Amino acid sequence: MSAGVGEAFLGIEQSLTGRRWQVAPADERLALTICQRLGLPDVVGRVLAARRVGLDEAPSFLNPTLRELLPDPFHLRDMDAAVDRLANAIERGETIGVFGDYDVDGATASALLLRYFKAVGAPVLVHIPDRMAEGYGPNLPALLRLKAAGAGVVLTVDCGITAFEALQGAAAAGVDVIVVDHHEAEAALPQAVAVVNPNRLDETSPHGQLAAVGVAFLLAVALHRRLRDTGWFNGRQTPDLMQWLDIVALGTVCDVVPLVGVNRALVTQGLKVLARRSNPGIAALADLSGVRERLEAFHLGYVLGPRVNAGGRVGQADLGVRLLTTEDPVEALRLAQLLEGYNKDRQEIEAAVLLAAIEQVERGDDDGLPLVVAAGEGWHPGVIGIIAGRLKERYNRPACVIALDGGEGKGSGRSVPGLDLGSAIIAARQAGLLIKGGGHAMAAGFTVARDRLDELRRFIGDRLAAQLAGPLRPVLELDCALDPGGATIELVETLRQLGPFGSGNSEPRFAIMGARVVAPRVVGMGHVSCALTGRGGGRLKAIAFRSADSDLGHALLANDGTPMHLAGTLRIDSWQGNTNVQMFIEDAAPAR
Repeated sequence: MSAGVGEAFLGIEQSLTGRRWQVAPADERLALTICQRLGLPDVVGRVLAARRVGLDEAPSFLNPTLRELLPDPFHLRDMDAAVDRLANAIERGETIGVFGDYDVDGATASALLLRYFKAVGAPVLVHIPDRMAEGYGPNLPALLRLKAAGAGVVLTVDCGITAFEALQGAAAAGVDVIVVDHHEAEAALPQAVAVVNPNRLDETSPHGQLAAVGVAFLLAVALHRRLRDTGWFNGRQTPDLMQWLDIVALGTVCDVVPLVGVNRALVTQGLKVLARRSNPGIAALADLSGVRERLEAFHLGYVLGPRVNAGGRVGQADLGVRLLTTEDPVEALRLAQLLEGYNKDRQEIEAAVLLAAIEQVERGDDDGLPLVVAAGEGWHPGVIGIIAGRLKERYNRPACVIALDGGEGKGSGRSVPGLDLGSAIIAARQAGLLIKGGGHAMAAGFTVARDRLDELRRFIGDRLAAQLAGPLRPVLELDCALDPGGATIELVETLRQLGPFGSGNSEPRFAIMGARVVAPRVVGMGHVSCALTGRGGGRLKAIAFRSADSDLGHALLANDGTPMHLAGTLRIDSWQGNTNVQMFIEDAAPAR
C-alpha cells in the first residue's frame, strides 16, 4: 500500500505524463494516533498526516469555524485608516467608488463590497476595467470618471498595489483612494489614504495567503464593527455579513490560494451558504451549468468560476459583478446566459491559442531554463492566463504566455509550487524590462515591449533558476493504491470530511492498480471516457479531461486490454437517478 519516501511507487519512475510516482510522505504513528483519538477511518488519518496536520490541529481542520480562525481585521496595517475614511463617508452620505479587477477574485471582492455598502445605505459606484481597452489595474481616466460621477473615495480591489502613477494622479485630483489588494508589494507603496494588503513588505500579518475577496471581507467586518460602535445601526437594519460567504468562497477557490487556516474556514462556511442557493446569480449559473447536486469547491473552481471569468476574458468585464449582485431572478438568468455564451467563445479561442503555443514551445530551445515562454501575434489577451496554466501543467514548469499587438505584448504567467514567479516579474519591472507588471508567487501579469522578449525570458528564467535547490523533477504524489472495487461511495463520502479541497489541501489521490481499460472513447471537448475493471471483478467509471491529444489519452484509447496503473481522484457521479463513483484520471503507466 505504501513505499519508502525515496522509492518510486509501483516502480513508476516515468509515467505517461513524464512524472515519477511516489507516496505522499506521512508519519504513520501520527496517522494511527489521529484515527484512535478522533475515531476516524485509517485512510482519513493517513491523509491528514500526509497534509502535515498535527493531532492538536486535526479537530479544527475537520471542522473549521470563523469563530476560531477569523483574525481581528484591525491587525492589518492601515485597516484603521481605511475604516475611518469609509465610516466618515457613510455617515456623510458620500458616494463610494469601487474599482475592481476583471477576474473572479476581483469580481467577487467588488460584489461583496457593493452589497455591503448598499446594505448600510451608502451610495456606491463600481467600475470594472475592460481588459482590451484599459488593461489590468487602476487607470487615471477611470478614477477621474468615478470622481466626476460623485465618488469622493474609491477602493481599488484586487489591484492597485503597484499602480503608482495612476494613484498619484488620483491624489493630485483630490480622489481619496483605499487600496484593498493581496498581490506582492514593493518597498514603496502607492499614494493612498490606506493600503490594506497582508503582503505589504512591512506587514507582520500571518495571513498573506488571503485572496483579495478575503481581504475585502476583513475590511467589511472591521467597518461593520465601527459602524455598530458609533450607533449607525440604531434604527436601521443590521446586515448579516455571513449571508455573503458564498461570494467569498467562490473568489477564494477560484484565485487558487491555499485552502488552509482562515481561507479554509471561509470556504467551508461559504459552501454551507451556497447550499441554500440564496444568491440568484450563482443559482442561475449553477442551473444553467447543469449542476444539480450540492455545490462543492470543485464546482466553484471548474464550473462556475470559468463562466464568471468569461465576461472579463472575452466579453463584458462587469458581467460577473452584475450577476453576483442582482436580486432579480430573471435578470440573473439573462446574465448567466450571456456568460455561458462568452464561456463557449472563450473555449474555442483557448483551443486555437493553446495549439499554437504548444507547437511553438515544442519547436523552441529552452536553454535549460526552468521556464516555458510562448508569444503570438493576435492571441486574445483574455485567454493567455488559462494557456499559461495549461503549459505549466503540461511541462511542469512556470509558464508565461504573451499576446503581441504591435510593439507591445500583454503577458500572463503561472508557476509551480516552490518557484515565486511574482517576485521575478516585479524584479523585471524594477530592472526596466517591463512596462508594468506584478503578481504573487503562483501567478503574475505584465506588459512588455516586443523587442525585449528574449531579454525578459532570460531574466525571469535566471531568477527562477536561482530559487531551485535542484533540477525540476515532476512528481505525482499519491495517498494509497486501490482496486477498482475498493473505490466505493462510502470511501468517497468519508473523504469528504477532509474538504474543501484545493491549493494547499489537495484532493486525496489514488492509484488503481493493474486495471483494464474498457470501452474508451472521446467525449466533449477532447475528454477520454472509459471504465476500469480489476482482477476482483470491480468496475469503475473514469474520465481523463482534455487528454485526447496527449500521450495519456492516446494510451487509453489504444489500450487492448493490457493492465495499466492509473492515478487520479474520486468523486460521486449522479446521473439520471443513478449514483456511482467516477475516477478523474490524471496519469497512467503500464503495469509491469
